[in-house]
Amino acid sequence: MPPDSSPPHSEDERYETFVSRFAHFEPDLRRFIRSLLPTWSDTDEVLQQTAIVIWRKFDQYDPETNFMKWACVIARFEALTYRRKMARDRLVFREDVMELMADEGGEEVDSRIREHDALEDCLLAMPEKHRQFLTLAYTPGVKVKEMAEEAGSSAASFYMRLKRLRRQLMQCMESKLRTPDIGS
Repeated sequence: MPPDSSPPHSEDERYETFVSRFAHFEPDLRRFIRSLLPTWSDTDEVLQQTAIVIWRKFDQYDPETNFMKWACVIARFEALTYRRKMARDRLVFREDVMELMADEGGEEVDSRIREHDALEDCLLAMPEKHRQFLTLAYTPGVKVKEMAEEAGSSAASFYMRLKRLRRQLMQCMESKLRTPDIGS
């Protein structure tokens, strides 16, 4: 989670708080905006404008509220504004469709955050060696077959081990996701 939620006292603290929260939630905010727009370049444009508006309105933000939900409201309006500007393009969604997508995207934000937190908790609960193995297996450019050779194991046994670790990770995550959030 982002740093403390106490209100910033100076302009520097306000700026640092904003940057910290925005940086923390930027990937989720980008995914939310992407769910509203047809292309990544549209998403980048709206995210940039959203960041500017969030900064301008940051003094109105209540630290006791959910930053991501607050930012999604702003992003939603920015996406609608952008869509109106691009209305001449035949590939733009109608406003009622965009509203529906924004509602659904907003509902998914909490779910994605819970899934990410569950994954992180479950990975941290695994023995270091297993965690490294799983992480390395999903590192771009790393081939499981080469990992097996380096470990002096057959590729088949390495794949079976990876399959068991994935299953353990999935069971852990499903268990955590079934448990209601205490803080909600």
